[in-house]
Amino acid sequence: MKILAIDPGFERVGVAVIERDSKQKDILVYSDCFKTSAKIPFHKRLTGIGEEMERLIKKYKPEALAIEKLYFTNNQKTVMGVSEARGVIIYSASHNNLEVFEYTPPQIKIAVTGYGRADKKMVISMVFKLIKIEKPTSSDDELDAIAIGITCLAREKFDSFCK
Repeated sequence: MKILAIDPGFERVGVAVIERDSKQKDILVYSDCFKTSAKIPFHKRLTGIGEEMERLIKKYKPEALAIEKLYFTNNQKTVMGVSEARGVIIYSASHNNLEVFEYTPPQIKIAVTGYGRADKKMVISMVFKLIKIEKPTSSDDELDAIAIGITCLAREKFDSFCK
């Protein structure tokens, strides 16, 4: 199974493509942090995010999208923008017939560290232990996307085991 994992945002979008091979080993195929410029209108930023999603889906041909669910925040302006970016990302996945899996931050922390209140350092430390990352990562958003992909593959493996 190949997953396109997304840490959503409108300024920075963490992306990762993770594949589970025939030996049930997870392999990081690609990861990056896609950025949009605050100098362009918001709707153009959303268009750029949609175009990048289409490019990634076409290039890597994932079977599913894993994306972080929004968690409560005090900044209403930010949460609205991220919600709109999530909408574009989920639309792109749905338009390309990908299954969509959504995970809350505590679900991701539990899957990656075993502890739902793990801090960012614990999550990042475990990401490097759980999957081989051969290139330097550009941001926490990229590492968060990798953690989301690891979560999806772990849960998918668990769910198929329980069937």
